[in-house]
Amino acid sequence: MSVLWVLGAGQLGAMLKQAGTPLGLDVRPVDIESTETLNLSPTDIVTAEREEWPETVATKQLATHSNFVNLATFPQLADRLTQKQWLDRLDLATAPWFPVESDSTAAFAYETLGERVLMKQRRGGYDGKGQYWLKQSDATEIPEDWKGRAIAEQAINFDEEVSLVGVRGKDGETHFYPLTLNLHINGILYASISPLERLKPLQDKAEAMLSKLMGALDYVGVMAMECFRVGDDLLINELAPRVHNSGHWTQAGSSVCQFENHVRAVTGLPLAPAEVKNQSMMVNLIGVDLDYQWLNIKDLELYWYKKEVRPGRKVGHLNFCSGDPEVLQAALNQLNMPAPYPEALTWLSENLPQK
Repeated sequence: MSVLWVLGAGQLGAMLKQAGTPLGLDVRPVDIESTETLNLSPTDIVTAEREEWPETVATKQLATHSNFVNLATFPQLADRLTQKQWLDRLDLATAPWFPVESDSTAAFAYETLGERVLMKQRRGGYDGKGQYWLKQSDATEIPEDWKGRAIAEQAINFDEEVSLVGVRGKDGETHFYPLTLNLHINGILYASISPLERLKPLQDKAEAMLSKLMGALDYVGVMAMECFRVGDDLLINELAPRVHNSGHWTQAGSSVCQFENHVRAVTGLPLAPAEVKNQSMMVNLIGVDLDYQWLNIKDLELYWYKKEVRPGRKVGHLNFCSGDPEVLQAALNQLNMPAPYPEALTWLSENLPQK
């Protein structure tokens, strides 16, 4: 039996391992700082739980393996410049943008993109990090150390943030989960809810967009597409060539979760269309201590990542799944959590379908 190696040993790697175990697969996440020499076989398969990694003994070994699925895709999507170029090339809607070059000026940004412009570092930014706002009203200038290292995007006055998680097999077969509605606070995902009846009219459009992209890249596995909803239109904000935080609800709410479908795809096993069980919600645990009293709450599932708790750090998540909105509302009422959680829990409550 071949081993499925996962480049990266964070929570996503752990959940991929968990998903592979019932299938009889030997899934081995590898710490990106590992200095050990791995016992790789030519028939083994390599995937990744992250877009970028440092060059270490272990990562160099994995990244040069002939069965590293999607290896060519990671650098193209990890760099926001080439990611945007792919979207433009495929005529997929995204916020107007330009690359920040050595001679770029804030005056040009305001002239071409409007009075509020968001700069994003080309590499490495996540959870709101690696971003810098240009505001004409404040006469903000482009810092010298951002030139040549960023893209500039028009600020989008969006209605909501949604994401689509899809999976593509080696033969081009694709399956998608329902669109997920997401709440970000200070750039960090705090809560997700899916499925929602009112997002169904956008499902086909979203699937066509992600399907076009995965096909063009000949991508295999799970990919997530984060979008802004502006009226009846979708603008692609960012892409993740891996399992994604906004798909965690599928562990409780779907017959086949995103982690299992990714493992199936990269190892060449048959894919399965996801049968949605019930209404699902997910709450990220960010910088909060573990509280086993949560397990008293009906229809709650706890995933704790066994990380040191630090402010702003994702240390776990809670999944909820029930066909009874009153049960889900009761669960939200029982969660006693510090700021900014009341905002997130109220948001979930407001978006819960009523009987």
